[in-house]
Order: sequence, then C-alpha cells, then structure tokens
Amino acid sequence: MGEPTSGPEWISAAEFHRSAGVSEWRVTATGPQAVFTATSLAHAASLVAPVVAAAERFDVHPDVDVRPEAIVVRVPYRGPEGIPAAGGEFAAAVSRAAAELLLTPDPSLAQSIGIYVAQHSAADVRPFFTAALGYEEFGDTDAVDPLRCGPQLAFNPITGDSPARGRTHFDVFVPADQARARVDAALAAGGRLVDESHAPAWWSLASPDNHGVDIASWTDTYD
Repeated sequence: MGEPTSGPEWISAAEFHRSAGVSEWRVTATGPQAVFTATSLAHAASLVAPVVAAAERFDVHPDVDVRPEAIVVRVPYRGPEGIPAAGGEFAAAVSRAAAELLLTPDPSLAQSIGIYVAQHSAADVRPFFTAALGYEEFGDTDAVDPLRCGPQLAFNPITGDSPARGRTHFDVFVPADQARARVDAALAAGGRLVDESHAPAWWSLASPDNHGVDIASWTDTYD
C-alpha cells in the first residue's frame, strides 16, 4: 500500500507545512485540506482518480467533496494522534495533479466549523447530542458525524453556573493567513469583539444579539 517513511507516525501542523509542495494546503480543526476551484462538475471530478491513486500510494485515507464550483480534499483526523506522517507527500501529489488538470487552488476557501457546547460541570450532555444527531464519540470530550459531513461538537464544562443552563457558541477554524480578515469582516457586519487576549490563536466575537463565535487559526500553526 504505502511507501515506507522514516521518523514518527504522526506529525503536527507546523511539520506538515514544512513538507515540500504543500503551500496550497491549510490545517483546520478537522485536519489538512485544500480547495481547488473548477469550471464545471466534470472538471472538479477529474481530480478524483489522482486523489485515489495518491491515497493508495501513501496509505492515506482522505475525504473528497466534489462540487460544480470546486473540489475539496481533506486528510481528516481519525483520532487524537495528529496528521499522518505521509500526509505531506500525499498533499503534494494531489497539488501536482490539480495543477496538471488546470484546477486553481484557493486557500482562502479552506475552513471547518465546530460547535462548542458548554455544559455545567455536573452535567454530561454528550450522550444526548450523539443520540439526537447520530454522531459518535471522539476522544474524551468531542463528538463527530461518522461520515465527517456535519460540524464537530466539543463538550466542555462551565463552573459556577446554573445546572439548568447551557451555553453554546460556534468555532470557525480558518487558515492563519485568513483569520484577521475574517475577524474584520465579522466586525464590519455588526459583530462585537469580546476578547482578543488569545490572538492570533483565536478571537472571541459576539453577534449583534450576543451569540458567540470564535474565529480560530491555531490549528494551522500548532507544533
């Protein structure tokens, strides 16, 4: 199946970015991904066969989303370990094939959405959400769509709050080079900056009616 690689079995986002030929790829909360815009559905789908060939060559298990506007290729996290060590070689092979097919990379379109479910420290609501959404537990605190189509959920406790009240916000994971522009766009659209003490890892914003959104880029740079 895969070509042998030396070194660790898993790598970080920073190590992935140091791989040759991956400048078009970004790492979000769900793993590395690249977006290649297309002129038609057939044009986008022309990359599928090269993706499959690269996946078999490097023993990587990607997700592929084909649309008339673009094709998205992801190397999804399948556990807490990290990015497969062969992920960089796989990504470079996909990018070369995309260039040959005249598909245009657009890293600004890469993103993943997560929902952060804040629960009282005495409550455990993950079983309810996994049952209601048909999700599976992922790690110690998260839940995921088995086919990785829906947003990932993260469950974290609130201390000193009412057990009858839950607080939830959206996490939007974007490329590090796109985060500040996304924050500025949200503020220009009526949002409010709640906390920037963790920037550039993430900014906490609120909508005009006080719904929470975190714009995060740390997944693209962690070492």
